[in-house]
Amino acid sequence: MLMQRKSAFSRRGPDLVTEELVAVLTKKTSFEFKQLFDLVHERLKARNAASGGEEMLRLRAYEKLQNLVSRGMVKKTGKKYKGLVSLAKALTPDVIPAAK
Repeated sequence: MLMQRKSAFSRRGPDLVTEELVAVLTKKTSFEFKQLFDLVHERLKARNAASGGEEMLRLRAYEKLQNLVSRGMVKKTGKKYKGLVSLAKALTPDVIPAAK
């Protein structure tokens, strides 16, 4: 009997780091990365979700922030980051239509 193989990767919703980045960036102010990370880190600690070490979390947050910038959801001006209106779409997973 043949078994169907599932893809190793599946589409998942946003993770906690992205959720906290979006929550902080929806404020009307601009943030430098250090200030932004400090706020995100405090919010993650409050949710008991800051695990894996601060440096690793900093790298993940920076990577996710750059992803949001490249997707046009966050504006980078010099060293400051500011959330745009389209940032709300970051929390909804992209739906890929099934191939027929």
